[in-house]
Amino acid sequence: MRPQGRVLVCAGSDSGGGAGIQADIKTITALGGYAATAVTALTAQDTQGVQAVIGVPADFIRLQIRMVLADIGADAIKTGMLADVATITAVCDALAEHGAGIPLVADPVMVAKGGHRLLAEEAVATLSERLLPMAALITPNLPEAEALVGFPVTDIATMHRAAEALLRRGVRAVLLKGGHLDGIVLTDILATPEGTEVFESQRIASRSTHGTGCTLASAIACGLAQGLALREAVRRGRAYVRAAMLAAPGLGSGHGPLGHGVTFDPARLRELDGCDATTS
Repeated sequence: MRPQGRVLVCAGSDSGGGAGIQADIKTITALGGYAATAVTALTAQDTQGVQAVIGVPADFIRLQIRMVLADIGADAIKTGMLADVATITAVCDALAEHGAGIPLVADPVMVAKGGHRLLAEEAVATLSERLLPMAALITPNLPEAEALVGFPVTDIATMHRAAEALLRRGVRAVLLKGGHLDGIVLTDILATPEGTEVFESQRIASRSTHGTGCTLASAIACGLAQGLALREAVRRGRAYVRAAMLAAPGLGSGHGPLGHGVTFDPARLRELDGCDATTS
């Protein structure tokens, strides 16, 4: 079957295969799209954590992006781990020159699941000033949102406040993920200048959570590449992540990978999503 929707992913490699470029490729392929990549960093990691990171030279990152977009092209772009100022600058410059007008989903990756920092502290301002205004959607978790807005995000009320603050800074849309909050209900907030939508679903009790953020952002980017509206791309992306978590193979002794190859039927979207959505 011919892939529908081309997605260029600019992100780091995960040697364990659960997150990063590897999760991105698996996700986009599972959803019927075509994944191309510009690798920004190499990591040595497993389900227990990141042991080492090697950055890719900025000129080589720009070359990867230019060659993919000049030949294959892209219907959407997704960014993940951009470890430092030089990497962020290289990606932004290349996308501005070669990818103007292509919708970008930016996952502002800062810390790995095991706690290893994946974005230099001095690079947060560059990420905020250069990358985020280029994005059609950003997908921060709560710690990432805190770093971006400068105040604690500890409950639903402050999630709304953080999302509004990001919109005021010029972000076009934000999906603020509430997985770090306690409770059996998981709440995500999709905020755009047109309004706010709250997605609530039952939390899945699982240690197989490695790469959920990468997977969700890539699933949404694939949806946009395939012509879905933002809301529907988010709904399908959340449903796919839930299905992949339930199909996790149980590998490793730490935070295990998802079952990215799960059979996913968009016709069962509401059942798989398991969510109630409210709009304000």
